[in-house]
Amino acid sequence: YRRHNANIHRAVHTLAEEATSMYEAARSKVADFIGAESFREIIFTRNATEAINLVAQTWGHTQLAKGDVILLTEMEHHSNLVPWQILAEARELRLEFVPITGEGELDLAALQKLLGLKPKLLALTQMSNVLGTVNPLREIIQSAHSAGATVLVDAAQSVAHMPVNVRELDADFFAFSAHKMCGPTGIGALYGKMKILQEMPPFLGGGDMIRKVAWRSFEPNDLPYTFEAGTPPIAEAVGWGAAIDYLQAIGMAKVHQQERTVTEYALRRLGEIPGLKILGPEAKKRGGLVAFAMEGIHPHDIAQILDSVGVAVRSGHHCTMPLHEKLNLPATTRASFYLYTLNEEIDTMIRGLEKARKLFA
Repeated sequence: YRRHNANIHRAVHTLAEEATSMYEAARSKVADFIGAESFREIIFTRNATEAINLVAQTWGHTQLAKGDVILLTEMEHHSNLVPWQILAEARELRLEFVPITGEGELDLAALQKLLGLKPKLLALTQMSNVLGTVNPLREIIQSAHSAGATVLVDAAQSVAHMPVNVRELDADFFAFSAHKMCGPTGIGALYGKMKILQEMPPFLGGGDMIRKVAWRSFEPNDLPYTFEAGTPPIAEAVGWGAAIDYLQAIGMAKVHQQERTVTEYALRRLGEIPGLKILGPEAKKRGGLVAFAMEGIHPHDIAQILDSVGVAVRSGHHCTMPLHEKLNLPATTRASFYLYTLNEEIDTMIRGLEKARKLFA
């Protein structure tokens, strides 16, 4: 904003050239971060939610027909449920769900049976934002492709916390956001395989998505600009690129290991509190978060007490109302960890939980 404030792709003056260069450099950084083959496979969106909706409203409306099956899972965030519910109603599609086990993992045997329905799409999270479960994506995607399904991955929870390579996973679509990985709010991305993106119609009209316009027709721009209408989030993209530089300098393997260490410690300490139920699997099968419920204490009360000792947690259904209903819990408390979380901070949280237990005893 102070040195390069101009719109991109629209002018040849110095500020515009500088802004364009920085914006496109950020796109290349995002592509490299997830192992995409080309920067053209990265579409900037407002967030992961918009990325999923983009797929539903373009690929979904052209590739799915009445009676087709969309396969989802019981651990999905609302952002990977509602777009498909909207599409299913509009196109008369059938939604089916891969159940979770008592340990909070996907039931892979049930998945294999459901793939027998020949779903056109499997949309699933790489890491649950409540259970913390990290799904075995390579195995799942391979099975889905063998059944003829296209696969969309909600990677909002995972990309910031572990090394990810979309080509190794063979994902068809990958949706994620900047704000979960030390970047700004208001920007996310959709990765899509080039061949699939080239066959999708534009999502919104105007601005950069245009190559040529006549009175009654238009010709869309090349990828990725086909799907980037209007003035994009330029400063946010550049900020995201800076966040990626920071994470790359540390190394995602180190970030993942630090989170694993903190998560193991948190699970052990939380397990010492009477009447506290931890959701999800053991540490080696989960990412850096723990959701829990305490007998006789509402999660909102827990969150307020923890806030009073300087610990910020989230309380509620975490945009997973169907999952909480299945677990027979109206709400839970969730503590999320990242590369900067210390064991001492976990200890502070434990003291806050003991305080809550005494207050509500």
